[in-house]
Amino acid sequence: MTDARTVIITGASRGIGKASALAFAAEGCNVVLTSRKIESLTEVAEEITAKFPEAGVLAHAAHAAEPEQAAAVVDAAVQRFGAVDVLVNNAGTNPYFGPLVDIDPVRAEKTVRLNQFGPVLWSQLVWRASMAARGGAIVNVASVGGILTEPGIGYYNATKAAVIHLTRQLAAELAPAVRVNGVAPGIVRTHLARGLWENNEEYLREKLPLGRIGEPEDIADIITFLAGPASRWMTGQTLVVDGGAQIRSSLI
Repeated sequence: MTDARTVIITGASRGIGKASALAFAAEGCNVVLTSRKIESLTEVAEEITAKFPEAGVLAHAAHAAEPEQAAAVVDAAVQRFGAVDVLVNNAGTNPYFGPLVDIDPVRAEKTVRLNQFGPVLWSQLVWRASMAARGGAIVNVASVGGILTEPGIGYYNATKAAVIHLTRQLAAELAPAVRVNGVAPGIVRTHLARGLWENNEEYLREKLPLGRIGEPEDIADIITFLAGPASRWMTGQTLVVDGGAQIRSSLI
């Protein structure tokens, strides 16, 4: 067992997950990277090792909504580093764009399994494997869409609203051993959100009070804050990080 904190990050191959992995490694943490494709994870692991050679890094491919695959990641993390101190539930999907009245059951179920049940599954696993005995911190990546209505992504947003509530529920159930908080990003330059910002940045720059869309690092800094000692008296909260979008009614 090492003295450094060990962090599991789902959806770690790109975007907010990758930025968070780099941020935790910069703090001296061991980072466990997981997403579906080992090739992408290996690239991130190599980048972390090159920048932070003292950081422990483990890449383990898994589908975040598959219980056996998720359990294998947690087991590997405990075997390699001795415990899990932080879980970042970042993996998400949005296979459908359109009105709720037209969504089909297959894509609806896929969205719920990963976005809504995924954080519960991983929280169960790290609780049983380590956190019930040692304590820890869980950070859930929700979305500002979880507190707004928007055309086209209403079902995705509903699952993110559920994540905000689940953050409170888990915080109540796992206290005082484990703190559970969340972050609700606005429009961030990620692959998942590409349809919202690509070819639309000039408009967004004009409308957002802070004059730009978010970068993955903007959210990663909040995630490391919520997982670290500076937020030690916070639990059950979801911080909105949206460049000020909600204070401009024309964006809502």
